[in-house]
Amino acid sequence: MESSGTNTLPCARCQAPAKLQCPTCVRLGLPKDSCVFCSQACFKLAWPEHKKMHFPPADAWLYCIKRGKARSDVLPDFDWTGPLRPHRISPQREVPDHIPKPDYFKDGFPYKENESRQQQIGAGGGGMRESQEVVRMRMTSQADQHLKPSKLILTNDCDPNTLLSPDPGPAVPIRGPDDTDAIRAACLIGREVLDLAVAAAKPGVTTDEIDRIVHEAMIERGAYPSPLNYFNFPKSVCTSINEVICHGIPDARELQSGDILNIDVTAYHKGFHGDLNETVCVGEVDEEGKMLIKVTHDALMKAIAACRPGVRYRDVGDIITKHATANGFQVVKSYCGHGIGDLFHCAPNIPHYAHNKAVGIMKEGHVFTIEPMINVGSWRDRTWPDGWTAVTEDGKRSAQFEHTLVITREGCEVLTRRLDSSPPLWWEVQGE
Repeated sequence: MESSGTNTLPCARCQAPAKLQCPTCVRLGLPKDSCVFCSQACFKLAWPEHKKMHFPPADAWLYCIKRGKARSDVLPDFDWTGPLRPHRISPQREVPDHIPKPDYFKDGFPYKENESRQQQIGAGGGGMRESQEVVRMRMTSQADQHLKPSKLILTNDCDPNTLLSPDPGPAVPIRGPDDTDAIRAACLIGREVLDLAVAAAKPGVTTDEIDRIVHEAMIERGAYPSPLNYFNFPKSVCTSINEVICHGIPDARELQSGDILNIDVTAYHKGFHGDLNETVCVGEVDEEGKMLIKVTHDALMKAIAACRPGVRYRDVGDIITKHATANGFQVVKSYCGHGIGDLFHCAPNIPHYAHNKAVGIMKEGHVFTIEPMINVGSWRDRTWPDGWTAVTEDGKRSAQFEHTLVITREGCEVLTRRLDSSPPLWWEVQGE
């Protein structure tokens, strides 16, 4: 037993002034009022019942660890890069039986992505990371890796994202009208749900509450929230605050005035995914934060404006980087845009930084996302102990915007475009 450091609380068993505290409860961070005792003898008498507190019930809120496959009562130890800390997360939300589900909803592994030829010339993507530390990676345990399943060879002797295809055959699908219409429908659901989530993003609201809103809105529309259990991701939406670059896990932390918040939504509807995200101001945000958000949005829109048949995918990064660096910001290199459709992530691979070596040119019928992540400081990232949350290495803020688009004969169509009813972005409010 440890000294409780106070005699103002009553013993949890006999109500006498407490002097000692259960050491296991201290380690687990449990409330002190149920963990203090007047003496060792009283603690021993209370032990048969008290020890039950050390084993959380099924509905307990716990810290996420091991890429979503496990939970902990204890905040993991980590050299945090900024002021943000993970909070406890709620139990995973259920999806009704009548909602059509992707193949990974049970065990977290996307089997169709692993088997598909659409993976052969693309990897990375908003949902995954590209390795910069290996010359060649063979995916032997996909569910424990940051990369999406692929037969991709990764090299780092000239560029962290040099891409070589072991099979030169076609991999990026040409979507016909039926597929495009189905993806468009999923994108519209995603847009409607994102708008609901953005409208709820106010000081005092937890990101877990935003996850609840997204989850329930998806179910109401007959859709499955694509992030849920994808490689064991524990929630239905990604919520990335301040120094979080992407893949933030919704938790019990309340949003604070001055936060910038990215909400990343993907809907799976009738066999197809639609993916988009936005970064918004929570309450009153300083000028630097607002500038970062605007520059990131504009970089995305400049890239989209250049998309048409014949454009090289590698050129997207040049456009984004030119705008970001002109405003004093840096572009994240570890994550990239991706093909999407019947698979959540697939070819093509679309890095957002300049002078990348992505392969391929845009063709009519290609469907993919562009989703630049832009930082105030260094572009480099680190990953929290949960295995998902990517943060800036210097603790400075990051922003992101994402659209899904299809290449058309004359240019492109933004399938996740904003609606007249979409909540205005900060500069649209200011410009009224």
